Amino acid sequence: MSNPTPVTIIIDDRIRLMSAALAATNFPQTAQERKRHHAHAHARALIKHLAEREMKKHPAIVALQGLLDEGTPLEALFTLVMSFAWPKLAAADTPKWMPEGFNTQLWDFYEKADLANYFAEGSKIWETAESQAKRVFENVYFKDTIEPFLGSVSEDFVFMPNILWPADRDIGIRVGNQLIAIVPPALAWGESPPWPYDEDSMLAIHVYPSALSQYARILLMTYLREHAEKVSVAVEKELPVGDIMAAEYPSWEEQFIALFKSAVVAIYLEDFMNPTEARGYMLMEKKVHNMTILPGTISVLRRFLQEKGNRYETLADFLTVFPAQLRVAKRIITM
Repeated sequence: MSNPTPVTIIIDDRIRLMSAALAATNFPQTAQERKRHHAHAHARALIKHLAEREMKKHPAIVALQGLLDEGTPLEALFTLVMSFAWPKLAAADTPKWMPEGFNTQLWDFYEKADLANYFAEGSKIWETAESQAKRVFENVYFKDTIEPFLGSVSEDFVFMPNILWPADRDIGIRVGNQLIAIVPPALAWGESPPWPYDEDSMLAIHVYPSALSQYARILLMTYLREHAEKVSVAVEKELPVGDIMAAEYPSWEEQFIALFKSAVVAIYLEDFMNPTEARGYMLMEKKVHNMTILPGTISVLRRFLQEKGNRYETLADFLTVFPAQLRVAKRIITM
C-alpha cells in the first residue's frame, strides 16, 4: 500500500535574501539573455526597489557578483546562506571560497535594502504561493517511486515556492537532513504572469517534476558516491546519448543523473497520476532538453525493477549493464 510522502512547505527568509541579492547583480539580465521570460511581478518590482537604493554598489553585491563571475553554482550559494543563523547571519564553519565577512555584508545589505518591509508589503503574495503549494503537495508519493531504486530514504522533503530569482530554473540543496527544492512558478507565454502553483494543467509538467527531480538528483548523487567502486566500472561503457545532451552533461555521472531524474518523474506520473500526464511530460522533456532517449531509459529502469532481487540486488549492481541495455532500448523504443 502506498503512503503519502510528507513535503514541508517553507518560506525561509535566508532563501529570500539570497534571491533578492541575485536581483541586485547582473543575474536577471544574463538569465534573460539566455532565454527570454516574464518573471513574477514581485521579482520585477524588486529590481526597481534595489536600483532606487543603489544596491549594486553594496559590498555584499560586489562580492556576490564576483562569485557569479567565477562560476559559483547557485546551489552552492543557497546552501551557504542556509548555513547562516537567522537573523544577523552569524556563521560558524564557512567554505574557503566564501569572501571574508560575506555573511556580515549580506545582513547589512538586508537592512540597507529595507527587505524586511519589502517582504512585509508583499506578504499576501507569499502567503498565496505558500497556500497553493500546501494544497499541491498534500498527497504525493515521491518516496514510493524513489526507494525501489535507491533504498530507504530518511531525508525530509521540503519545498520553497520562490517568486523572486532565479525565475526560470529550480534549485535543489541538502541542508542537514532536509532536501529543499526551491522552485519558481511555471512561466506563462509572452508577457503573461507566471501560473499559480496549484494550476491543474501545470502539476504534471512543472510543479511535481520540479520538486521530484531535485529530490531524486540529490539522493542519486549521494548514492553514486557511496557506490563509487561500481560506478568506476560502469563509466567505462559510454551512455548512448546524443551530441547535444553530451555537451550539456559532459561526464557519465552527469548524464546518468539527468536520465534517471527525468525517468523517475515520468514513472511517478504514470504510476500515481495517469499515462497521459506521463506522455505530456516526456514530450516536454524531448522539446526542452532534447531527451529523446527518455522512453528507452524508462523501459530499462522498469526492467531493473522487475529483475531486482533475482539478477540484481541493487541499482549499483545494475549500473554496469545499464549502458548496453539502454543502447538496445534506444533502437527499438521511440517517443
